[in-house]
Amino acid sequence: MTAPDTAHPAGWPDADRILAGVRPPAFPAVDFPITAYGAVEANAGPGIAAAVAACHAAGGGRVVVPPGRWHTTGIRLLSYVDLHVSEGATLLFSTDPADYLPLVETRYEGLDLLNHAPMIYARGCTDIAITGTGTLDGQGSWDSWWQWFNECDDEFRTLREQSWYGVPLEDRVRGTRLRSSFVQPYDCTNVLIEGVTVVRSPFWQIHPVLCRNVTIRDLVIDSQGPNNDGIDLESCRSVVVSGCVIDAGDDCIALKSGREADGLRVGVPTEDVLIENCELRVRYGAITLGSDLTGGVRNVYVRNCRIGGPYFALYIKTNAVRGGFVENVYLRDITVSDVLKEVVQCNFHRGEGEAGPLTPSVRNVELRGVKVEHARNALLLRGYRHARIEDFRLVDCAFTVDQPSTVQHAVLSFDDVTVNGRPVKDVHQIR
Repeated sequence: MTAPDTAHPAGWPDADRILAGVRPPAFPAVDFPITAYGAVEANAGPGIAAAVAACHAAGGGRVVVPPGRWHTTGIRLLSYVDLHVSEGATLLFSTDPADYLPLVETRYEGLDLLNHAPMIYARGCTDIAITGTGTLDGQGSWDSWWQWFNECDDEFRTLREQSWYGVPLEDRVRGTRLRSSFVQPYDCTNVLIEGVTVVRSPFWQIHPVLCRNVTIRDLVIDSQGPNNDGIDLESCRSVVVSGCVIDAGDDCIALKSGREADGLRVGVPTEDVLIENCELRVRYGAITLGSDLTGGVRNVYVRNCRIGGPYFALYIKTNAVRGGFVENVYLRDITVSDVLKEVVQCNFHRGEGEAGPLTPSVRNVELRGVKVEHARNALLLRGYRHARIEDFRLVDCAFTVDQPSTVQHAVLSFDDVTVNGRPVKDVHQIR
């Protein structure tokens, strides 16, 4: 154990910089109702596409989906367009893969490929939004998209090999059983996703990739399909996530930056992220960094959140195959009612462990004011002998747990920390 480290500032003034710098886009006060462009409930796709095109051509505004149950194919957003899903409106997305052609450039678990388009997709756009209090329904089930979870192993293995060997994008596997995300702005600037409810996602639910200046707020996300992460921020910069309630079939909020050779080639970290006032429920990590972490994650601030039900509150996933770095991660004023495993897991030995060429780096992680009503363990921290987890700090934290923690090859410090009501002064007292 080391003494509490006072060399690092609290870090939170940098969170205020992020909050001040991220501004949602504004749109002209002009509405383009989809019904004015031929949309009917049984087949709204062509009318939505026509309204989006007209809105974009006119310099921007709102494409309005009125109350009703609107069956649609994939939606491609364009710059200056706010897709507004009104109260009482539900967009029901087709389960026919042919409705998501032509193929587009996207990512599948951190690897670049041409694949079926996400249900709502934008590429290279400026000033786009999805707003309103209506519902986005991907109609995912084990009779449609979710069954692909059990059918994609060979295609994913081929894609990983193509990534390692540097196969150009246009020659890569075009996964007939690799699911696309639900909502994906790709290489976009000034993005707002606000207010809507997201259900029955085919795969990852909100998945910005290579985006800048992103605001995600007041969403209700409830999809329990396999690998149904709630919000995945991949190689994004300057992001605020606030006021969201997430029940996910996998991680609630995951920060990623590409995987293996593609992560090294693109080399864009996720950085400058503020997450606040969220309620994070099931299933795996509430806040997860990785496992597609090769490009790195830095400057992450999480405050005033409630966590209950997942396996981990903070889950940092990497190893010597994924590599990457995690630095400057701050959690403050977090209430944890229950986690099924560790409050924090950071284990370099997960998955392939040391059997890879990339050395992960994790440093400067602080939990401050975290109150845990119940967990199996407080911590599982396992670095490598040659690459320790550096400068991991607990300040003003209280844990109620069933079992001791595991700490190996990690530099850990304590300041006003209790476990089961007893003060912790030494690393051996938390084991």
